[in-house]
Amino acid sequence: MICCERRKFKVKATKLDPETHRAAAAILDQASANQSVVPLFSVAHHEMSIADGYAIQRCWAELRIQRGERLVGYKVGFTSHAMQKAYKVEKPLSGRLFDSMVWGTGAQLSARRFFKLHVEVELAFIMGSDLASQSVTIADVLSATVFVQPALELIDYRTVTPRSIADMVADNTSCAGAVLGGRPVRPSQLNLGWVGATLAKNGNIVETGVSAAVLGHPARALVALSEQLASEGEWIKAGDIILSGAFMPMVDVISGDTIQADFGDLGTIDLSVTQ
Repeated sequence: MICCERRKFKVKATKLDPETHRAAAAILDQASANQSVVPLFSVAHHEMSIADGYAIQRCWAELRIQRGERLVGYKVGFTSHAMQKAYKVEKPLSGRLFDSMVWGTGAQLSARRFFKLHVEVELAFIMGSDLASQSVTIADVLSATVFVQPALELIDYRTVTPRSIADMVADNTSCAGAVLGGRPVRPSQLNLGWVGATLAKNGNIVETGVSAAVLGHPARALVALSEQLASEGEWIKAGDIILSGAFMPMVDVISGDTIQADFGDLGTIDLSVTQ
């Protein structure tokens, strides 16, 4: 079977047919390999919905699994009320994270790997047990989390912009990877709603933020993710890495740039981008 054993993909009601979903996924997969962008699917298919976006994202995930890549978690996006209001969405959206998309601090990434790279400062939740309930609470999230650690999400596009939410979801909700670092801590060891950080590019601080910007508390992002996954017959698994959402604006990165995210007592993450 195309789908891996640890996930059961279940397509929700959509406007487009499965063949169109698979074709769009193949186009995105090729664009990612070539670091190129493709036209918006919603232009050719005006009826395209967010459910279609998720269906295309699943088809793309299946292509990656077929190649031997391993699904290791998810990213949650649109976790700030400002972003939700700007794009007229009522809840967070998600993308998938594969083993080929995860690096440790000190990573040196080639700019040629991406079309137009950006970074966002986040917290990563590393899960110690499943979250398979239909109604997950913040307490459930904290109990299931083995530790939390600093993270940078890598953001890239495979379609032209600006674009609809449905196109964005199809494009893995813009997720191109994650860099993990700093000091892993148990959720009980810190106030997750008040984790502060700064982001420096080439030695100059360009953004600051606090984790309360993520829905008031970043664990709420995992509550929203659990609800969204449950609607598709999926769930958060033990061992998964969950990027809980950015708590400061994303920053453009080009060849030659160095990035450092400083989380204070939680340590730092360093990233450099080469030619």
